[in-house]
Amino acid sequence: MSDANRSGGGELKPTLGLIGVTINAMALIAPGAFLWTTYQLQAPKASAPNMWASVAIATGIALLTASCFATLSKAYSAAGAGSSYYYAEAAIIAKEEHKHFRFARIVKFLVGWSSHLYYWVYPGVMVAFMGTLVIYIGQLFNPSFASTGAWQVAISVLFAIFVGIIALFGVTGSTLINIIINIIQIVSLVVLGLLFIIFRLGHPEFQYEHANALSVVLPHDFPGLIFQVSIAILLVVGFESATALAGEAINPKRDVPRAVILSLVIQACICYFFEYFGANFFISNAYAGVINKAGEQASFTAGLDPKITNLGEAIKALSLDASKYEGGSILTGFDAAAQSGAPIGDMARILGDTLLGGHGFALVLIMAISVLLALVGTTLSSLSTGVRITYAMGIDGELPSIFGRLHRKFRTPHIGIIFLTLISAGIGGYGVLNVNNLTQVTLMSNIGTFIFYGLTCLVTLVATLDHLLEEQTNPITTVVIPILGTILNFAMLFAVFYFGFTAGGDSARNSQIAIGTGIAFFVVGFAYILIQGAVSGKSIFLPPDISHPLREEPSETRR
Repeated sequence: MSDANRSGGGELKPTLGLIGVTINAMALIAPGAFLWTTYQLQAPKASAPNMWASVAIATGIALLTASCFATLSKAYSAAGAGSSYYYAEAAIIAKEEHKHFRFARIVKFLVGWSSHLYYWVYPGVMVAFMGTLVIYIGQLFNPSFASTGAWQVAISVLFAIFVGIIALFGVTGSTLINIIINIIQIVSLVVLGLLFIIFRLGHPEFQYEHANALSVVLPHDFPGLIFQVSIAILLVVGFESATALAGEAINPKRDVPRAVILSLVIQACICYFFEYFGANFFISNAYAGVINKAGEQASFTAGLDPKITNLGEAIKALSLDASKYEGGSILTGFDAAAQSGAPIGDMARILGDTLLGGHGFALVLIMAISVLLALVGTTLSSLSTGVRITYAMGIDGELPSIFGRLHRKFRTPHIGIIFLTLISAGIGGYGVLNVNNLTQVTLMSNIGTFIFYGLTCLVTLVATLDHLLEEQTNPITTVVIPILGTILNFAMLFAVFYFGFTAGGDSARNSQIAIGTGIAFFVVGFAYILIQGAVSGKSIFLPPDISHPLREEPSETRR
């Protein structure tokens, strides 16, 4: 790809400075949203005590990967919308010998296609989160709101369409929205985190899941820790979206590397660490509720006085239909969080009622609205980033050329946006129905993430070991970090497979479905490139006499 920004339909306009690039990357990470949206997935009691440590490890893996993205973005500032897709081609095709550079096309396709397993699924996961949140907010006012699957799917589909329409107007219009959303969600999460800590310090009478603050941050068992990391990676992805915005950055060589690191440090190392500490410092039997039965169709009702331990009394206290709760049970702490569609909302209500003079409902509503705004931002950012790599592959001929077209008025890749909006609506409609569906699509996205990130770290190592990045001479950033990033990302990919065949129960089933979908996705991708090659006569291996702008540099810089 000689010019990642070129297309017969026009060019992406450079309008973003450092703040604009950073804010759009931060919008995808969305620290104010993920504590609310993923806590249920992270709450199974067997592994939940490792939650904070898993977030820290996932952040460490992300920082290693972010360093590789920053290194590559400095060297290949002309990547434009192509991001890692362009980096992979540049690193391989610049090699001197044909036995090496002949693989440039297949490597860049592998990187680009793996990024799509992440970028095409991730927005759908966000749509499912939004559907769940809207249902939760509606049921605060009317308990029967959207109680059927059809209504839940419809809400998710409508949200996907709404975000797709916004994306058509372009990134310039969404940057201001993202600035406002980031300010709101960071302020709200700081307030909530402080309330968590204040509650714990002022109420020693409850039975807390963690004995003390040190227990919150320390890992408790290795299998549980690894399982938690395989979920937690969803929280910290998105920093690389800054590199896909190089085509819109005014000074990409200076601002994109900074934005990659800044977005991750601000939101993960500061925001996530604080809010996850607060939530896990708080979790106790103060959070109690009743579940009617086991399984995907179970109904959980929170708000139970923790002093009540008899099921009959609990049903009466919550004004529930006793006939629907035969065989039910009282749940507290992590067990309760694992069954609630919005455990952080339930906890916020306890905090508001206890610490804010009975204003729990108001606090929940404020927090829910801030999360709603954050989800709009992260869904919009992930969709906008994903379609830009699709756009780059479209103008490069590795995907149908229709994806390489820009809207004449808005200068956005509108075909890709429409396509991804439809995919997001489908995935979101599936994920919103129950927690197992949501876990499956989350793991699908994470499989793509680990492959995409691992390959990018490997590309960095290939480029730096062969002295292709002349300005990058620090062995820590050019050798040690890429090696660690490659190993850890693929180790986490292996962990998903491991749990898929050893965990048992829903965890194994969810992992197996995600793995099977991922394998099918890559089979389709390679089938496409082989069929395309057979029809067009374009080999997946480059010929020795290939003419390419990236091979026009002096031969002494290639090895």
